[in-house]
Amino acid sequence: MKYREQFERRVVREDLWIPTRDGSTRLHARVWRPADAEHDPVPALLEYLPYRKSDWTAPRDAQRHPWYAGHGYASVRVDIRGHGDSEGTPGDEYDAQELADGVDVVNWLAAQPWCTGRVGMFGISWGGFNALQIAALAPEPLKAIVTVCSTDDRYDNDVHYTGGAVLGIDMLAWAGTMLAFASRPPDPAVVGADRWLPMWRRRLDALEPLLHTWLAHQERDAYWRHGSVCEDYGAIDAAVLAVGGWHDPYRDTVLRLVERLPHDRVRGLIGPWSHQYPDRELPPGPAIGFLQETLRWWDRHLKDRDTGVMAEPLLRTWIHDPVPPATTYDVMPGRWVGDDAWPSPRTTWDARPLGPDPAPVTVRSPLHTGVDAGRFFPFGNAGDLPPDQREEDGRSVCFDSAPLEERTEILGRPRLRLRLDSATPRAHVVARLCDVAPDGSSTLVTRGVLNLLSRNGRDRADEWTPGTYEDVEIELTGIGYAFPPGHRVRVAVSDAYWPWVWPHGERGELTVLPAHSTLLLPVRAVGQEPPIRFEEPEQAPPLPVTHDRPAERRPERLVTRDVAAGEWTLEVDPDYGGSRTYPDGLKYEESARETYRIRETDPLTASAASEWTIRLTRGQDWQAEVVARTGLRATATEFIMDSHIEARANGETVAKRAWRHTTPRTSG
Repeated sequence: MKYREQFERRVVREDLWIPTRDGSTRLHARVWRPADAEHDPVPALLEYLPYRKSDWTAPRDAQRHPWYAGHGYASVRVDIRGHGDSEGTPGDEYDAQELADGVDVVNWLAAQPWCTGRVGMFGISWGGFNALQIAALAPEPLKAIVTVCSTDDRYDNDVHYTGGAVLGIDMLAWAGTMLAFASRPPDPAVVGADRWLPMWRRRLDALEPLLHTWLAHQERDAYWRHGSVCEDYGAIDAAVLAVGGWHDPYRDTVLRLVERLPHDRVRGLIGPWSHQYPDRELPPGPAIGFLQETLRWWDRHLKDRDTGVMAEPLLRTWIHDPVPPATTYDVMPGRWVGDDAWPSPRTTWDARPLGPDPAPVTVRSPLHTGVDAGRFFPFGNAGDLPPDQREEDGRSVCFDSAPLEERTEILGRPRLRLRLDSATPRAHVVARLCDVAPDGSSTLVTRGVLNLLSRNGRDRADEWTPGTYEDVEIELTGIGYAFPPGHRVRVAVSDAYWPWVWPHGERGELTVLPAHSTLLLPVRAVGQEPPIRFEEPEQAPPLPVTHDRPAERRPERLVTRDVAAGEWTLEVDPDYGGSRTYPDGLKYEESARETYRIRETDPLTASAASEWTIRLTRGQDWQAEVVARTGLRATATEFIMDSHIEARANGETVAKRAWRHTTPRTSG
């Protein structure tokens, strides 16, 4: 990593309030800009998040916002309404109020004397989401965005549902995380010693666990269509640089955006990365000079400079070379390739029947199949990625190819077409694509899920008629991967994948006809092509933050088995950064634990729980603490949700709230 300390323009930082259209709520912003911008105005760049610029994202913000400012931009970080130091109360993800406020911020920035009137938005995850969504609202000053690890489809490509199935691991975990995050107080050093406690009380009084809403919409309805730009790609006028990682669950959005948006206004980039900015040097690498790459984008679309960025291939992707299975890789071997169209004319569909045998095969997986799935959101931690899949393969029905005679590269979304019957009206089918080495080790390449209730459309819940065969198609998540000669391509099929997929209430089984089932691989022709290169990572100097690691580290992922009871438990420490102390004396402490349990033969024993403790202190004068707990379980007919928060200020209870909520199982 190269740290840039000197820039062409001297950078100043200021904190300020931005009004919103309701006239009663202000959003708090931190602005880095050239010191002479009022005499020589610059475009503005906006990152708009609920994750607290004063503490949680402060180290990350310090890496990029001053860097952009030194290169001639006003780089602005805003806390959304009801979060961090902004006024108001927290709402749902990407609700109409959040997006309207975002439009107000864009227009306000464009009107400042230090701004040229042109604005860009950027962000990763939540900030990438609302950058896309606000671009679809088309405020006139917004000319370009950089959206990283984000989605165009809030129903089928987010943390709530996948393939029409309830995402047990992140539906619960993210709801618990957001309950804890939304319960955090504003900082008295920013909002005032006399205001912070009344502001905090209003936030706590307005809280409603988001899990209640998310599980109330188990099919793709108007709730999920809101904010899903795939409903109308044509609404986006801004230029879009879409960025993802092969180890991030949102990478398919990049493929859809480069296919659907006008090619003179979009470029796509997918590297080997996890759910992180590509310059942070977190596993898996290699990292790239992402700030320099995005500067080319901003200079082209906000300053009308010919930087050559639009002469790059429409889509640049990393092709993984084969690797033995591991839960982390510092650097993934491979190479960059470029395609000027998507779908690429260099890619053809290779159809591979699962087998010639006409005899049916029964799929009845133990319900703990999936404990070796790895983290849904890899963050670059040591336990994130799936380990050797041999145990998972043993719990599934596997179809192996003959040893490959030559290197086979795939790029895109593999598909699996199955002719099958279900013994129950409700069932899931899960497909994993694995690379099996001669020693038998099995590396997960990609996977896909289909809730059979949604086989005719994600907006429907059509029960299966047992005793009838149908052809269904499972689209696996996108990947760039090279299978080497001598290895086998494995398709592993299961009807369970806990805790990624919440099981239906009735134990069933599938019957598959291999001779009428086909794997379709998007095989990319191997050949000579122009090299693709990036600069080395460069950032502004890091924020001097002290990380206070616990004396005894807990395992990131711990799987235990009660043999007599047949119960499996997965305990997860999400490890978002732990405890740290900031230069202004603020100490931020957080501890989180997720627990998932199931008995291998009873789907109604599935349970998930999230526990969070967050403390903020500044010397002896201020201490705030939040404890949040969220639990989810189900009967055959309904989901049962229990949530609890307790907030304390200097040892005194500020709020204590508990919720018990149930909702019918429609598709889940």
